Amino acid sequence: MKILAFGGSSSRNSINKKLATYAASLFNADEIEILDLNDYELPLFSVDREKLIGQPPIAKDFYEKIEWADVLVISVAEHNGGMTAAFKNIYDWASRQKKLVFNNTPMLLLSASPGKRGGASALEAAQISMKWYGGNIKATFSLPSFKENFDESRGNISNKELDNALKEIIRNFEYE
Repeated sequence: MKILAFGGSSSRNSINKKLATYAASLFNADEIEILDLNDYELPLFSVDREKLIGQPPIAKDFYEKIEWADVLVISVAEHNGGMTAAFKNIYDWASRQKKLVFNNTPMLLLSASPGKRGGASALEAAQISMKWYGGNIKATFSLPSFKENFDESRGNISNKELDNALKEIIRNFEYE
Protein backbone atom coordinates (compact mmCIF):
# COMPACT_ATOMS: atom_id res chain seq x y z
CA MET A 1 0.00 0.00 0.00
CA LYS A 2 1.25 3.48 -0.93
CA ILE A 3 0.08 6.43 1.15
CA LEU A 4 0.24 10.07 0.18
CA ALA A 5 -0.23 12.46 3.10
CA PHE A 6 -0.21 16.22 3.47
CA GLY A 7 -1.61 19.09 5.44
CA GLY A 8 -3.81 21.54 3.56
CA SER A 9 -1.77 24.51 4.74
CA SER A 10 1.21 26.53 3.56
CA SER A 11 2.43 27.09 7.12
CA ARG A 12 6.02 25.89 7.50
CA ASN A 13 5.06 24.59 10.96
CA SER A 14 1.62 23.26 9.95
CA ILE A 15 -0.22 21.41 12.69
CA ASN A 16 -2.29 19.76 9.96
CA LYS A 17 0.83 18.41 8.26
CA LYS A 18 1.92 17.03 11.65
CA LEU A 19 -1.44 15.33 12.15
CA ALA A 20 -1.44 13.90 8.59
CA THR A 21 2.12 12.61 9.06
CA TYR A 22 1.19 10.93 12.32
CA ALA A 23 -1.99 9.39 10.91
CA ALA A 24 -0.12 8.07 7.85
CA SER A 25 2.44 6.41 10.14
CA LEU A 26 -0.34 4.37 11.76
CA PHE A 27 -1.18 2.54 8.53
CA ASN A 28 0.58 -0.69 7.60
CA ALA A 29 2.02 0.82 4.44
CA ASP A 30 4.81 -0.18 2.09
CA GLU A 31 5.51 3.45 1.17
CA ILE A 32 4.52 6.78 2.69
CA GLU A 33 5.15 10.10 1.00
CA ILE A 34 4.55 13.36 2.85
CA LEU A 35 3.98 16.42 0.68
CA ASP A 36 4.54 20.05 1.62
CA LEU A 37 2.11 22.41 -0.12
CA ASN A 38 4.89 25.01 -0.27
CA ASP A 39 6.41 22.88 -3.02
CA TYR A 40 3.24 23.42 -5.07
CA GLU A 41 2.82 27.19 -5.05
CA LEU A 42 1.16 28.63 -8.12
CA PRO A 43 -0.49 31.91 -9.04
CA LEU A 44 -4.15 32.07 -8.09
CA PHE A 45 -6.19 30.03 -10.51
CA SER A 46 -8.39 31.73 -13.08
CA VAL A 47 -9.39 30.70 -16.59
CA ASP A 48 -7.73 33.90 -17.89
CA ARG A 49 -4.44 32.97 -16.23
CA GLU A 50 -4.76 29.42 -17.50
CA LYS A 51 -5.11 30.77 -21.05
CA LEU A 52 -1.92 32.81 -20.54
CA ILE A 53 0.31 30.20 -18.91
CA GLY A 54 -1.34 26.89 -19.79
CA GLN A 55 -1.17 23.89 -17.48
CA PRO A 56 1.68 24.42 -14.98
CA PRO A 57 3.94 21.37 -14.53
CA ILE A 58 3.61 21.73 -10.74
CA ALA A 59 -0.14 21.07 -10.98
CA LYS A 60 0.54 17.99 -13.10
CA ASP A 61 3.12 16.81 -10.57
CA PHE A 62 0.58 17.21 -7.75
CA TYR A 63 -2.06 15.27 -9.67
CA GLU A 64 0.45 12.50 -10.51
CA LYS A 65 1.25 12.14 -6.80
CA ILE A 66 -2.44 11.58 -6.12
CA GLU A 67 -2.63 9.03 -8.96
CA TRP A 68 0.36 7.18 -7.43
CA ALA A 69 -1.30 6.69 -4.05
CA ASP A 70 -3.49 3.83 -2.87
CA VAL A 71 -4.66 5.92 0.11
CA LEU A 72 -4.78 9.68 0.67
CA VAL A 73 -4.38 11.14 4.16
CA ILE A 74 -5.26 14.82 3.99
CA SER A 75 -5.61 17.14 6.96
CA VAL A 76 -7.35 20.36 6.00
CA ALA A 77 -6.50 23.56 7.80
CA GLU A 78 -9.21 26.11 8.53
CA HIS A 79 -9.00 29.75 7.47
CA ASN A 80 -12.10 31.81 8.19
CA GLY A 81 -14.32 28.73 8.30
CA GLY A 82 -13.11 27.17 5.04
CA MET A 83 -10.17 25.44 3.40
CA THR A 84 -6.98 27.45 3.00
CA ALA A 85 -6.31 29.34 -0.22
CA ALA A 86 -3.06 27.37 -0.67
CA PHE A 87 -4.88 24.04 -0.69
CA LYS A 88 -7.85 25.23 -2.72
CA ASN A 89 -5.54 26.76 -5.32
CA ILE A 90 -3.47 23.62 -6.01
CA TYR A 91 -6.69 21.60 -5.94
CA ASP A 92 -8.19 24.00 -8.56
CA TRP A 93 -5.13 23.83 -10.81
CA ALA A 94 -4.88 20.03 -10.50
CA SER A 95 -8.57 19.63 -11.30
CA ARG A 96 -7.79 21.10 -14.72
CA GLN A 97 -5.64 18.02 -15.37
CA LYS A 98 -8.62 15.80 -14.66
CA LYS A 99 -11.91 16.85 -13.05
CA LEU A 100 -11.84 13.94 -10.60
CA VAL A 101 -8.57 15.19 -9.18
CA PHE A 102 -8.78 12.92 -6.11
CA ASN A 103 -9.08 9.95 -8.46
CA ASN A 104 -11.64 8.13 -6.26
CA THR A 105 -8.69 7.10 -4.10
CA PRO A 106 -9.76 6.03 -0.59
CA MET A 107 -9.20 9.01 1.68
CA LEU A 108 -8.85 9.65 5.39
CA LEU A 109 -9.84 13.28 5.78
CA LEU A 110 -8.58 15.02 8.92
CA SER A 111 -8.52 18.46 10.45
CA ALA A 112 -6.80 20.06 13.42
CA SER A 113 -6.86 23.48 14.96
CA PRO A 114 -5.77 25.26 18.11
CA GLY A 115 -9.45 25.75 18.97
CA LYS A 116 -12.04 23.46 20.49
CA ARG A 117 -13.82 22.72 17.18
CA GLY A 118 -10.73 21.17 15.61
CA GLY A 119 -11.20 22.76 12.20
CA ALA A 120 -14.70 21.30 11.90
CA SER A 121 -15.86 23.98 9.42
CA ALA A 122 -12.97 23.28 7.03
CA LEU A 123 -13.57 19.55 7.37
CA GLU A 124 -17.25 20.04 6.47
CA ALA A 125 -16.38 22.32 3.52
CA ALA A 126 -13.84 19.79 2.24
CA GLN A 127 -16.33 16.93 2.45
CA ILE A 128 -18.87 18.88 0.41
CA SER A 129 -16.39 20.03 -2.22
CA MET A 130 -14.21 16.94 -2.60
CA LYS A 131 -17.03 14.52 -3.33
CA TRP A 132 -17.61 16.32 -6.64
CA TYR A 133 -13.95 15.90 -7.57
CA GLY A 134 -13.35 12.22 -6.93
CA GLY A 135 -12.98 12.46 -3.17
CA ASN A 136 -13.66 8.94 -1.90
CA ILE A 137 -13.79 9.88 1.79
CA LYS A 138 -13.86 6.69 3.84
CA ALA A 139 -13.44 8.29 7.26
CA THR A 140 -12.94 11.63 8.99
CA PHE A 141 -11.26 12.72 12.22
CA SER A 142 -10.94 16.11 13.86
CA LEU A 143 -8.32 16.99 16.49
CA PRO A 144 -9.38 19.92 18.68
CA SER A 145 -7.09 22.00 20.91
CA PHE A 146 -3.96 20.85 19.10
CA LYS A 147 -1.43 22.18 21.63
CA GLU A 148 -3.17 20.37 24.49
CA ASN A 149 -3.78 17.10 22.58
CA PHE A 150 -0.67 16.61 20.43
CA ASP A 151 2.88 16.02 21.64
CA GLU A 152 5.00 17.78 19.02
CA SER A 153 8.28 16.43 20.43
CA ARG A 154 7.06 12.86 19.91
CA GLY A 155 4.90 13.57 16.87
CA ASN A 156 1.79 11.87 18.21
CA ILE A 157 -1.57 12.52 19.80
CA SER A 158 -1.05 12.76 23.56
CA ASN A 159 -4.75 12.55 24.50
CA LYS A 160 -5.30 8.78 24.87
CA GLU A 161 -9.03 8.93 24.07
CA LEU A 162 -8.47 10.89 20.86
CA ASP A 163 -5.44 8.77 19.93
CA ASN A 164 -7.45 5.57 20.39
CA ALA A 165 -10.29 7.01 18.31
CA LEU A 166 -7.92 7.73 15.39
CA LYS A 167 -6.27 4.31 15.72
CA GLU A 168 -9.70 2.66 15.64
CA ILE A 169 -10.61 4.57 12.46
CA ILE A 170 -7.38 3.39 10.82
CA ARG A 171 -7.82 -0.21 12.00
CA ASN A 172 -11.23 -0.25 10.30
CA PHE A 173 -10.22 1.78 7.25
CA GLU A 174 -11.39 0.20 3.99
CA TYR A 175 -8.95 1.01 1.24
CA GLU A 176 -9.92 -1.45 -1.44
